[in-house]
Amino acid sequence: MSARGKARRRALDILFEAEARRLSPLDVLAERVERADPPVNEYTSFLVEGAVRHIDRIDELISTYSEGWTLERMPAVDRNVLRGGTYEMLWSDEVPEGVVISEWVHLAAELSTDESPQFVNGLLARFKQLKPSLSL
Repeated sequence: MSARGKARRRALDILFEAEARRLSPLDVLAERVERADPPVNEYTSFLVEGAVRHIDRIDELISTYSEGWTLERMPAVDRNVLRGGTYEMLWSDEVPEGVVISEWVHLAAELSTDESPQFVNGLLARFKQLKPSLSL
């Protein structure tokens, strides 16, 4: 797994853990940075901080474009994969959009349900298509 792939995985772990523990993802990130076992990659911090900064807009987009699924009804892993992937897709130009989709779909395939990769792929691909018209 690439360094950025590992960073995405750690960001997902932090977002998921924060939700499960009902804590701020920034507090969980700070705990992980302080513990430094293993050290937190700079890109992990970038993804978590960005997702938190734009969480209201991200959740609004996910809710608007996920057909038949509310945020509350989605598996927690999918919800947080989509939060990280949506942030990276819409607010970061560091990685090609196709790579962003592929990497987050891979995490969904590895960690969630059999249907999750297709769901995540469809939603992130839709955001890629709509990106020029979305007011961010």
